[in-house]
Amino acid sequence: MKIRLVSLFIAFFFVNNQKMKDMITIAVALANGFEEMEALVPVDVWRRAGYEVLTISVTEDIQVAGSHGITVIADKLFQEADFSKADMIFLPGGMPGTKNLDMHEGLRNKIIEFSKKGKYLAAICAAPIVLGHNNLLRGKRATCFPGYENDLLGANVTFNSVEIDEKVITARGAGVSFEFAMRIVELLSGRNFAMQLGAKMQVSPSIIP
Repeated sequence: MKIRLVSLFIAFFFVNNQKMKDMITIAVALANGFEEMEALVPVDVWRRAGYEVLTISVTEDIQVAGSHGITVIADKLFQEADFSKADMIFLPGGMPGTKNLDMHEGLRNKIIEFSKKGKYLAAICAAPIVLGHNNLLRGKRATCFPGYENDLLGANVTFNSVEIDEKVITARGAGVSFEFAMRIVELLSGRNFAMQLGAKMQVSPSIIP
């Protein structure tokens, strides 16, 4: 009996330890003027998926003001955040949020570091220009909000709602926030898991093509 209990404990510890080790972590960069839907819809979906989602303020304040007057309390200030365990950096769009992200030197360095390490980078609406300005879209398919295509330097620009090219995911704007979030769940956790998650939220299966 004792041996069986010890075996069960070891098995329980191993499974839970493996889950912790395999947990996906996404760092979400928030700047004043971010587009609320583009930031918060993915955050909500990914937390429902069981991912660790860390919202990070790139301002000097833990409270970050969205472009439509919604203020969000971030989890961490940029200088306090540990990016080492993150699998992805996500950049919401919006104005002037995108410009504020683009001007943040520390964030720029982290994005370049993630690219070199082969980690995921995701951006929506105008925010793909941050990747473009750092030469991280060259030769890759990418999409963005209409009018910002010239800032996607070297990219093969498409007009798809969501574009996935290896470790870079881009999307058009607020209206595709849900599709964008679900496509990333499919990318990171597989189609079956994404479909099961979608069913719990009454999402049309067509959102995952």
